[in-house]
Amino acid sequence: MARTFRRKQSMAAISEINVTPLIDLAFALLIIFMITTPLLEQTIPLQLPLENQRPQASRDDTQFQTVSIRADGKVYWGDEPVTLATLDDLLGSAAANPDPPVISIRADGRIPYQKVIEVIDLVKGNDLTRISLDTQVK
Repeated sequence: MARTFRRKQSMAAISEINVTPLIDLAFALLIIFMITTPLLEQTIPLQLPLENQRPQASRDDTQFQTVSIRADGKVYWGDEPVTLATLDDLLGSAAANPDPPVISIRADGRIPYQKVIEVIDLVKGNDLTRISLDTQVK
């Protein structure tokens, strides 16, 4: 007795969706984001000062703008090098926003303290009161 493997309706649509390629794509994107996210956070290489306390958690809706000061004294707004006069203009435009960002100052531990104070004076001179000084935890 021969068995036939035909469908009853040859023109019926297949009601199953193959989700294997979608899962593969999701895992590939997850791996890409896991690799690239740490590279986007700290683009200016600095040796930050050390502290003994653990960092405090910040709110998720807080916006940050990073100002970095390298060991050679160069100042960066995000990842763009700027002069102190240009930094003053950028801080003024940030202060004009209704909800100004937190200014995160990342300074190399080997620079003179006066350089950090100059940047903090510019921030305070533009009426930006939310300042974060980044450090490394021991």
